[in-house]
Amino acid sequence: MKFGFWTPVYNGWLRNIDDENVPLSWEYIKEVAQRAERAGYELTLVPELFLNDVKGIKAPAFESWTVAAALCASTQKLEILSALRPQYHPVALTAKQIAVLEDISQGRFSVNAVSAWWAEEARQYGIDFTDHDDRYGLTHEYFDVLRGLLTQSPYNHQGKYFQFEGTYVEPKPKKLPLVYAGGESEIGRQHIVEFADAYLVHGATPEEAGEKIEDMKRRRAEFGKEPFEIFGMAAYIIVRDTEEEAQAELARIVEPNPHSSGYDSFKEFTKNSNLDLELSKRDYATMNRGLRPNFVGTPQQVADKIKAFQDVGVNVLLVQSSPVIEELERIARDVFPLVNG
Repeated sequence: MKFGFWTPVYNGWLRNIDDENVPLSWEYIKEVAQRAERAGYELTLVPELFLNDVKGIKAPAFESWTVAAALCASTQKLEILSALRPQYHPVALTAKQIAVLEDISQGRFSVNAVSAWWAEEARQYGIDFTDHDDRYGLTHEYFDVLRGLLTQSPYNHQGKYFQFEGTYVEPKPKKLPLVYAGGESEIGRQHIVEFADAYLVHGATPEEAGEKIEDMKRRRAEFGKEPFEIFGMAAYIIVRDTEEEAQAELARIVEPNPHSSGYDSFKEFTKNSNLDLELSKRDYATMNRGLRPNFVGTPQQVADKIKAFQDVGVNVLLVQSSPVIEELERIARDVFPLVNG
């Protein structure tokens, strides 16, 4: 199993806890990345929202691509997986950025394609927000064009969303970035099969994750492509010396906070995302259904649960934890050897 972590571009990952002792600063983010790299994490996901989905729209949030560029320059081995929402990134300019980031990182930069879901954020930032299926169509063509700009000069394209004639993007990167993508809707899976290199799922049960993986393998075969080699999943992990301690921490973070500022964005996410299941208050407590895999317990209990996901094909875990540094290091120390040892 390959372990990654979420870069804290917000003040933590818990909607019901106001102060997680996770400062929003570059110095803290750099310390998280460098200590996680030393602990054995192999990649970091840099999520992208210009408004704070966790702590509410009035709370601060860092801009992801600036953070990703700094991480490329301040780490040695980590794969830097930066979220990319086509509506917010002009494709030719993004191609230029990727060529530079590939050089800074020496081939460690990847992108996570996100079709966007937050209408209120788009309104505030002056971005067009179309319906769900159209957003996936745009994302598909965007990545076709992006690869073209990164491999061909001059580049020409006449499509539904983009038109280019005689466009030069130089220099070309030595290596194209891997494109990760996640989606649960029928239209989302259809598009992802065609344009992505890796598939990500929100937190799930082993049965749910296995069904999605098998479905995407079938779709790739029908489309005439090799199966994805990377199947990743978001997961919030709580490890303690005893199961009682772990369950007490779980109870603390899922207890609903009636004054939480992030609930409106959570409702909008569920409304605009065409998810394939109904979300609970426990799912609300963390981002991306991180508690659904139930990685809660002693090191051995958590390791055994992780191995159940390995058995159905998950081979990358993108870990959320709080407070970030202390828990990432505890997980690496206590769980990694039991999973990969």
